[in-house]
Amino acid sequence: MDWLYRFPHMNDSTLTALKKSIDEGFRAFTRAYGDTIESFFDPLQYFLIQSERFMTTTPWPIIIALIAAIAWFASRSWKIVASAIITLLLIGFFDMWTDTMKTVSMIFVCTVLSIAIGIPIGILMSRSDRLQSLVNPVLDVMQTMPSFVYLIPVVMLLGIGRVPGLIAVVIYAIPPIIRLTNLGIRLVDKDVLEAADAFGSSNWQRLKNVQMPLALPTIMAGINQTIMMALAMVVIASMIGVQGLGQPVLKAIANQYFTLGIFNGLAIVGIAIIFDRVSQAYGKRLQKHLETVHG
Repeated sequence: MDWLYRFPHMNDSTLTALKKSIDEGFRAFTRAYGDTIESFFDPLQYFLIQSERFMTTTPWPIIIALIAAIAWFASRSWKIVASAIITLLLIGFFDMWTDTMKTVSMIFVCTVLSIAIGIPIGILMSRSDRLQSLVNPVLDVMQTMPSFVYLIPVVMLLGIGRVPGLIAVVIYAIPPIIRLTNLGIRLVDKDVLEAADAFGSSNWQRLKNVQMPLALPTIMAGINQTIMMALAMVVIASMIGVQGLGQPVLKAIANQYFTLGIFNGLAIVGIAIIFDRVSQAYGKRLQKHLETVHG
């Protein structure tokens, strides 16, 4: 029976050695390839800086008019447009405009990157059950892993700054758009696909003209969830240098500034509500349009 007592200690020492070897291997990898990996993300950094510069240097009436126009185009609802304008005016009144614009630019870049990566992966998953069975466990891990954990390898590889924060946010926020793109395409009616095949459509034509338009409302729901998760990650990403509304919240937590934390937290909530209402309204409009076309 002695092995019952000895085994845990042996196991602990083996695990400790394994952990040390993995840590040392990762450090060696970052020393050898860190600069190369960092230079690979230079275009992304340029895109983020230009986006942030546009949002922060453009006069606030133009930004509000632009957001109101996007909200109207997406929703066709004066209530949503009015609530967006009022929210932005309140943010400006309480002197949180610059931080809010930095956060909006970060979310915009994260969303564009998530769409560019997530939708192709979702399309590939919808075409292959085997790929779906391989990718789904990875997405499960990504969605259940604590958000702080994403910061560790990113910071070790790229240091502290905008781009590491951006990558951490994208990794955290991308699973919904992948899942719902895959789901939306798989839910397209088989009769419609058979009709497309009967007309001699190629795989690309079927995807472009039939599957993607019919799956678009579901994909929009994925984009909506991705935006919400990106906003949720903003405060945590501020720990590694992401500028915006997250930094004042972090400062408020560290120094017990109650009003600073509450006001900036409410600004994040306001931005989240604008994004949520606009994207949901656009998804519903797409759904109604498709029902009318195919009704």
